Amino acid sequence: MFSSAVSALLQIAGIGFLTAVLHTVLKLAGKEDFAHWTTLAGLAIALLLVLSKLETLLSEITSVFRFQ
Repeated sequence: MFSSAVSALLQIAGIGFLTAVLHTVLKLAGKEDFAHWTTLAGLAIALLLVLSKLETLLSEITSVFRFQ
């Protein structure tokens, strides 16, 4: 479980880094609209990743306490 959490954090950090680089490159190229859309897409992908991990966490909590 611990390695899964570290993996998720590294994935989110990677998404953030890639988004920041793309945003900077597009902004310097004069494509500010695309830069903002890239940032929004990176945020959406990171939020979907967090939501999937949250779903897994809630599922494990439910199985521990056997709520059905």
